[in-house]
Amino acid sequence: MSSTANPGYLLHHLSTALDRQSDLLLQERLDIGFSQFKILMALKWHQGVQQRQIAEYLGQTEASVSRQIKLLHEAGLLTSKVSPTSKRERVTSLTEKGNKRADLAKDLLNQHFDALFGRLSPEQHDQYLQILNRMHEYACRDNLHCKFNQS
Repeated sequence: MSSTANPGYLLHHLSTALDRQSDLLLQERLDIGFSQFKILMALKWHQGVQQRQIAEYLGQTEASVSRQIKLLHEAGLLTSKVSPTSKRERVTSLTEKGNKRADLAKDLLNQHFDALFGRLSPEQHDQYLQILNRMHEYACRDNLHCKFNQS
């Protein structure tokens, strides 16, 4: 069986290619990476959360998220302060600048990938979304990081 006939391989390869494209585009246009974008979006959906929660949601280590948060903080895109419930914990939130940058990044990525999805007919697009949603539901049925979503 060729690699393109293997749906698991093809899905992973496509995901990696899209992540790379997103990273290059965001770096070039907005001076943030895709990893930083994902943190901004997580904070857009859930303001005032701990770094540990962001790491769990993104499936990354706390150290990796901490490095990205430091860069985002230095760029003025988020704030981090001591939790009101525990002096040992820090909660992170977007600044107004961070909120705007997240929106710009989301719009930029949507525009960029319109070309990819524009290759599908409206009927294919709807089918694709239904399939992805069904696969997402299955993959996330027991995963903690999938529960931290855009509610």
